[in-house]
Amino acid sequence: MGIGDRLLAKTANIGSKPTEAPTRPVSTEPRTSPGRLMDAQHRINTAQARIKELESQLEERAAFEVPLDSLIEVPGRRRKLTAEQFQELKSNLAQHALATPILVRALPNDRFEIVAGHNRVAAYRELARSTIRANVASIEDGEIEFAAFFSNLLSPSLTDFEKYWNFKRLQELSGLSRTEISESAGLSKSHVTRIFSFDALPEAAKIALAEKPERLGSNAAQKLAALTEAGKSDKVVEAVRRLIEDDNFTQDRAVALAAEKQRTTAPSATVVRSGRRKVCEVSTRNGVVGVRFFEKDASDAEHWGQRIAEFINKTLSESEQD
Repeated sequence: MGIGDRLLAKTANIGSKPTEAPTRPVSTEPRTSPGRLMDAQHRINTAQARIKELESQLEERAAFEVPLDSLIEVPGRRRKLTAEQFQELKSNLAQHALATPILVRALPNDRFEIVAGHNRVAAYRELARSTIRANVASIEDGEIEFAAFFSNLLSPSLTDFEKYWNFKRLQELSGLSRTEISESAGLSKSHVTRIFSFDALPEAAKIALAEKPERLGSNAAQKLAALTEAGKSDKVVEAVRRLIEDDNFTQDRAVALAAEKQRTTAPSATVVRSGRRKVCEVSTRNGVVGVRFFEKDASDAEHWGQRIAEFINKTLSESEQD
């Protein structure tokens, strides 16, 4: 099954049921790469047209009031809003009637699953409302979720981190590869690669970002992902948490913090004297022992180097015998 076929199959029955048993189609999928991409884009457009047709059908149906306590929210489906965005929505709903009914799916025992409108429901609950206008969609599991997801995938209001989660969800629903996503949706591979750079961040950083996804864009995420792969996971998590906790902390500063080199301790040094005369200075740093002779004794450095090696060998030999 081609890319477009897989997408179209998810939305083929939205809003209607077949009246006749379908005949087995004859495969006419193009064999060339350009042909496959053109065919995929055509089928994606067809799927999106079906989504619009469904939306029109729902608008024509009479919405009815649904008790808020009968609504069930599916984890992971709610659109993340900033505190300011949610407050703006809540203030608007406090003064004006609901312009667009929420979309639900009927469940047993007079319960309803929220398909679209999670934030409107949350705002109504905070406003102490008891009911909300809703349309009921009589469709199979996952169909409208997939359709709505693909339509909103590239919404400009989505943060890069939310786009990343949506891309991941699209892969789960359709089986598309990253290359297929970029080619079918008309996106550059570099853009999709940047979005997927969030995938390489430490899990703790992604958990923190879920609270404020707008704080980190894909360009900075790509740099932090590279630092993660370079062994700086702890610093990356620290930088992301700083971003979430401090609104004045910029993405550039987060990358700089994660890229900071580990501070090394100053070398310890011991001066060897002969009477009052300084002969040499012995220093240690990061597992390295160094001996620096002063000017008068510099010519003896090679001799002392051999004696130091003999001393180490003798000490190791005596240690092995013991």
